[in-house]
Amino acid sequence: MNRSFFYILVLTLLLFFSGCTGMYFRDAGKPPMPPPQFELSHWPYEEYWTGIVFNGAKIGFSRFGLSLSQSASDLVDIHSEAVMRFNFLSFEKKINLKSYDQVAADLSLKHFNYEYDLDGNRLKLKGRLKDGKLEVNVETKGQKHRQTIPVADKVYPTSIINLYPLMHGLKVGRAFTYMVYDGETQTISPVEQRVLAFEESDLYSGKAFKIKTRLHGHEVTTWMDDRGRPLLEMSLGGVIISALESKSTAMQYLAQAAVNKDDALLDFSLIKSDVPIQDPKQLKFMEVALAGINGNLSVPDDSRQVCRRKGDEIICKIDSKIPGRQSSDQRQLHKGMQQYLRPSYIIPSNDQRIRQTAQKIVTKADGRLQQIVALVDWIGENIQQDLVDVFTALDVLDGGKAECQGHAFLYAAFARSLNIPTRVVNGIVYSDEYQGFLYHTWAESLVDGHWIAIDPTFRQIPADATHIKLVEGENVADLLPLVSLIGKLKMRVIQTD
Repeated sequence: MNRSFFYILVLTLLLFFSGCTGMYFRDAGKPPMPPPQFELSHWPYEEYWTGIVFNGAKIGFSRFGLSLSQSASDLVDIHSEAVMRFNFLSFEKKINLKSYDQVAADLSLKHFNYEYDLDGNRLKLKGRLKDGKLEVNVETKGQKHRQTIPVADKVYPTSIINLYPLMHGLKVGRAFTYMVYDGETQTISPVEQRVLAFEESDLYSGKAFKIKTRLHGHEVTTWMDDRGRPLLEMSLGGVIISALESKSTAMQYLAQAAVNKDDALLDFSLIKSDVPIQDPKQLKFMEVALAGINGNLSVPDDSRQVCRRKGDEIICKIDSKIPGRQSSDQRQLHKGMQQYLRPSYIIPSNDQRIRQTAQKIVTKADGRLQQIVALVDWIGENIQQDLVDVFTALDVLDGGKAECQGHAFLYAAFARSLNIPTRVVNGIVYSDEYQGFLYHTWAESLVDGHWIAIDPTFRQIPADATHIKLVEGENVADLLPLVSLIGKLKMRVIQTD
């Protein structure tokens, strides 16, 4: 349970969106003239370190460094890494992110190597720009996947986002737009930056340029000195802070994390219910009002979950019973059926081990619904529930343990291998233990023309009515709309049955 929140948190830490009010910042007078500007061959620093704070608790550090490439005199190597350690629901979480980018003198991407380690599960990406195409090799648990992305113009790595303004001149009022390859979402997306002001503050030493950066529809506010170092970065209205610090101070964090048992994330992720829900797993119907959802997120509406906006709220009626009518998305299903059967590196339903295991599980099952029951029962009996993060269904099958998203990945892989159309969904579900809603992942399978909510973590077929779906999709990019909800989503229960 709650990996969707955890992964959204990782995305938020990587993307650093939103902004900060100006009560601690003041005008610093006239900016330096001429505007600070450097070529990559004469960059004013070689590395910097930052500490990462979430909701008042330090959870990690990052390092950024650049140097002339050993392989080519006209290229520059950029190395960056982030290390995070924290507790969530009494489980220790470990994140290690490493990236290497080789860029040209104008910062455009040439080659890259990225490695992401979540609780011991690793994902590697290696790629290069060649002949107008970005060639990317993705590897996890020995499984390899190749992507080819057409590139119309220059593409930059996300590691240069804090370099770009200084290379083109730090002058208040200047704006920049360019395309970056983002390894976390494995997409090429536009970045928009604007130099807003020249300010000083009690939160950092000296004077700095205030820069707002927009990526994937979200924003980060950075205060950068005239050498291009990010003195301070803020997101979520100051909930997430990254601040420049010395190497020794940053490295001390690992020793502190070993003894720090505070749960820094639970209070922030929990969506309190205005009234307690009795026997939530038996709930067949629920009507709620959701607040804090902007117009950029369209809450899914189908035969199980009917949602309508009313003023500043979205009213949702969730009926867990198998529906007796087809919704519009089901009537149009034949146009997009293959996406719910198609294998991917996250849901490798064509993998021999996945297919053989699924076939063995359903040997005695008669019909799709009985097959689904058999799959959910097998996962419940053979996959340990543990807050261990995974990248693919094979991580779960090999490791024998996972949290909610891992359970959903493995179930979806099994189901698709049996030709059962299945999609992964993310949203919130009621926790009796914490008297509120927590972020959660489950699945939906098409049976006899109806989408049925399947929760392999709770072994529910169909899932109870406290499961409120917010987005559909298995890819990291599909989770991005949820980022804007963290810490803002509110709800009230209208009625239950």
